[in-house]
Amino acid sequence: MAFQVSPGVLVQERDLTRIIPAVSTSIGAIAGEFRKGPLEEIVAISSEAELVDTFGEPDSNNFEAFFSAANFLQYSNALRVVRATTTNLVNATTTGCGLQIKNTTHYQDNYADGSGVVGNFAARTAGAWGNNLLVSTCPTATAYEEEGATTVNDDSTSVGDTTVIVADGTALNVGDIISFSTTAATNDYDDGKQYRITGISTHTLTIVQKESGSGGLETTLTDGANVRRRWRYYDSVDRAPGTSAYVSDRSGSGDELHVVVVDEDGGITGVPGDVIETFSSLSKAADAKTPQGDTNYYPDVIYTKSNFIYWMDHNTSGTNWGNNAAGTTFTAVDTPTLESLSGGSDGSSVTNAQKLSAYERFEDPDTVDVGLIIAGSGDGTHVDNLITVAEKRKDAIVFASPERADVVNVSNSHTQTKNVKDFFDSRRSSSYCVFDSGYKQMYDRYSDVYRFVPLNGDIAGLCARADAVADSWFSPAGFNRGIIRGAVKLAYNPTKAQRDILYPARINPVVTLPGTGTVLFGDKTALTSPSAFDRINVRRLFITLEKAISTAAKFQLFEFNDEFTRANFRNIIEPFLRDVQGRRGITDFLVVCDDTNNPGSVIDRNEFVAEIFIKPARSINFITLKFVATRTGVAFEEVAG
Repeated sequence: MAFQVSPGVLVQERDLTRIIPAVSTSIGAIAGEFRKGPLEEIVAISSEAELVDTFGEPDSNNFEAFFSAANFLQYSNALRVVRATTTNLVNATTTGCGLQIKNTTHYQDNYADGSGVVGNFAARTAGAWGNNLLVSTCPTATAYEEEGATTVNDDSTSVGDTTVIVADGTALNVGDIISFSTTAATNDYDDGKQYRITGISTHTLTIVQKESGSGGLETTLTDGANVRRRWRYYDSVDRAPGTSAYVSDRSGSGDELHVVVVDEDGGITGVPGDVIETFSSLSKAADAKTPQGDTNYYPDVIYTKSNFIYWMDHNTSGTNWGNNAAGTTFTAVDTPTLESLSGGSDGSSVTNAQKLSAYERFEDPDTVDVGLIIAGSGDGTHVDNLITVAEKRKDAIVFASPERADVVNVSNSHTQTKNVKDFFDSRRSSSYCVFDSGYKQMYDRYSDVYRFVPLNGDIAGLCARADAVADSWFSPAGFNRGIIRGAVKLAYNPTKAQRDILYPARINPVVTLPGTGTVLFGDKTALTSPSAFDRINVRRLFITLEKAISTAAKFQLFEFNDEFTRANFRNIIEPFLRDVQGRRGITDFLVVCDDTNNPGSVIDRNEFVAEIFIKPARSINFITLKFVATRTGVAFEEVAG
């Protein structure tokens, strides 16, 4: 302890103002089959547009997982998504070899050094979507443009002709852009009249007008006119590749190249041949930098900036590509490359084991913050697996629907009731799970069809919305906070009598009622035994309290177990609980943390014990309204009681 040896004032501080930090219980989590995106990696998604950008549009194989995620995002902007690996799921590559690259970490650990032996490029993520991609590189000025090497020897051309005969000269390729000089043996090209080569047969070129994509010659050609050939994507960049300032300053040359990524078949943008990415003036030098100091080495730029491809290897003709800049004249490759990616496959449907492996990414509460686990579609084993994940975490709830076959295209509602009850009767008892009654029909604007999708994404979303408009301990059910969005109709709309069967069986009915819309009409957890924890609001209340208070308790680690520490802990916890009480989460509480539960034996074991007694607020599930008609002249005091 500090002391003074001469008169003066010593000022000391102790911080007794620590408060419990806010914690989140409304972050959603889902794993499943998607069209594209990284595998076995948690990705934060905040909107449906971001979901599409990252994981692709829904199709007939993955729409249940996609719309379970998208439906949650109608209520919340905090979702964590894992794409599950499936059997035979592989990336498209320039050799179509069937390689699977799981994610950026997997790429960096195994292929970033060019050791993949799968051609020069691979699709960014696994799946058949990558088969739409074409990658073109323009590695030199000659590849970008050549002039005057080929002449027209046909003196009978006329306006509208779609074929032109040329003499031997520079190699021409389908897709190249050509223009002609206005007089023989000159280079006075008319850039307003450019043509794309659509076919080549010996010396005969089939052409269309570049801008319109149709039509033939706009003017009669002069016999012997020169032909200028340009890279088919020349207008995606502003100049021919040359030597960068970085390499020039180090006495090197010829390092620049352009790379474009094309939707060759139109399966990504809907427009065949659409250029979807352009990387101009990149460098073949491994140490190249931009004027701003960022890497300009083309494999690195593609890795950091491309949404569609990975670099896998150098052009085999570029024997010294990847060397450092100093004194290097980079090997010239005078023809553009056109490499269509192929071999990508979506593989087979995801299995329970594969889904579980993906969901286990959410298993550790210390490293992954989620509170609402969306089951999507699946059988009983899948649901039980997720209950295990939630119970290991102790701070998250699983939301599960019955199997599709239980309610979709089942015409008899009594059969639907039995199917749903039988499905959930076989599921484990747990307060960390919530069961709903089925599926909703919604419009799939991506495919222009109506689809039935499980409701569990919506129910999890209602919990997230309750957090936003009230608190986690408010019930997500009912007409104030339980309205389901985007439901055209329900596959199963249980009647009152059927709800009376479902609710005692731990199943929360979702119903469509006249004039009110589609609403969650129950707030039970999947706990079978009578308990306060058989209600969603109570379970989520305790998750919130336990998560927040345990976070605060970490700051007591390695302190002394004495009255000062215990009093300090109580001073943190009690105001927090009073605040929760004021916000209607609990009706009363008691915190015991003193020498009664921290005797010498506890202290000697290096332990610290606090007991927190909570009386949770209860939601109203049953309302009784009694109406009594009385005779005229009868006082109400006579009949009320």
